[in-house]
Amino acid sequence: MSDKQPQNEEFETTQTQEVETDALETEGLTVEQAQIAELTEALNAAEAKLAEQKDSVLRALADAENTKRRAEGEVDKARKFALEKFAGELLPVLDNLERAIAAGNPDDDAVKPLLEGVELTLKTFISAIGKFNVETVDPQGQPFNPELHQAMSMVENGDVAPNTVIAVMQKGYTLNGRLLRPAMVMVSRAPEGGVDTTA
Repeated sequence: MSDKQPQNEEFETTQTQEVETDALETEGLTVEQAQIAELTEALNAAEAKLAEQKDSVLRALADAENTKRRAEGEVDKARKFALEKFAGELLPVLDNLERAIAAGNPDDDAVKPLLEGVELTLKTFISAIGKFNVETVDPQGQPFNPELHQAMSMVENGDVAPNTVIAVMQKGYTLNGRLLRPAMVMVSRAPEGGVDTTA
């Protein structure tokens, strides 16, 4: 009885293989062609998964690079403008030195050495802040620029083009190209025509 059972299993296995072979042959495929088709399908699925994973890796790398670039930009900006508040506090000192020079009489022999000292101090001060990229905005005779200048008044003037800075009441300053303080200016306008809004 035990001898018959293994023979039955072998018979069933052989019979199953024959049925599968008959089914393949009725579809016009041989066993080898069916295996090739199956392997080709598996290869295509593996290639699609690989392409998907490559795309995912490339996206992750791009995100990491963007994050790195953004962080570097923030650090650079923080480094460039860390002195902004400090530099802004120094501007009144510059203004006062310039006022002292303007108020002094250079023809007075008693005041002349003092004025020379103040002028030298001002030059040294401007040179020192210039090393930290603080630059003066002195737009005398230039066209009015609302990004750098603050118009305090407009005066009719036929000698210069409309919207030209004809007087600087207080100089402006920039730090690394960013405005610290606008220049306070007087701007020309066309005679009898009111404000020229073309600029």
